[in-house]
Amino acid sequence: MTVTGTRLATLAGVLLLTGAGGCTQSTVYSGYVADESLTGAIAPGVDNRASVQGTLGRPTFEGQFDQRDWYYVSRQTRQFAFGRPRAASQTVLHVRFDDAGNVQTVERTGLDQIASVSPTSRTTPTLGRDRGFFDEIFGNIGRVGAPGMGGGNNGSNTGTPN
Repeated sequence: MTVTGTRLATLAGVLLLTGAGGCTQSTVYSGYVADESLTGAIAPGVDNRASVQGTLGRPTFEGQFDQRDWYYVSRQTRQFAFGRPRAASQTVLHVRFDDAGNVQTVERTGLDQIASVSPTSRTTPTLGRDRGFFDEIFGNIGRVGAPGMGGGNNGSNTGTPN
């Protein structure tokens, strides 16, 4: 092989490895990092808000309508190259407090609670004319100065002729 052929082969190899590097699978961890020994230590009737916050930290979010619900959410997603991310694992720890602030229930859910939503590409019909691109662009030609459309008063703003 000549020097030029060696350089070309080296360049092709580098480009191939660089391109193949983009086709790897990536794993992303997001949300609360759950420790099973800590989450298992939360007991109904024993713990209260202060002890749960001291053990687990602040919740990922609180209930929208009822502040007695705390949620700790952790999720692991995997994505291959430019594909859509898929949930590999998910844990939701739901801690519910009673009116006195004591732990009432502790529930754990996982991937079974993920709902698949597929949006539709249909459009909502509207009232009125369905005007195309060129009708929008050129549709006003010949209408300027027409009776009832304004612009035909010799520049007067009052509507009376000069």
